[in-house]
Amino acid sequence: MPPRGTRPADRFDDDDYPAYTMGRAAEMLDTTPAFLRALGEHRLITPLRSEGGHRRYSRYQLRIAGRVRELVDSGTPIEAACRIIILEDQLEEARRINEELRSQRPA
Repeated sequence: MPPRGTRPADRFDDDDYPAYTMGRAAEMLDTTPAFLRALGEHRLITPLRSEGGHRRYSRYQLRIAGRVRELVDSGTPIEAACRIIILEDQLEEARRINEELRSQRPA
């Protein structure tokens, strides 16, 4: 049940809402469920589970999986592709923190 004050239509704009089944996610990415399971094994994305235990993916997770798919399609091993995505995310976070600290520095 959604939290009070949240309308069901609000979920359409929520990038983190686990709206896609494994089959649908694999179809959207033009890949296999095994590929998505491998991303979980490499701890890049952790899908939420439905009450029945089925994996559910968000749009944000599908964007990450799509980026890995691009790297794998260009010849990068899946383990390396997952590591690249993790490092890119860490770099972006470090840049954000750096910028935040610079803006707090007195002139």
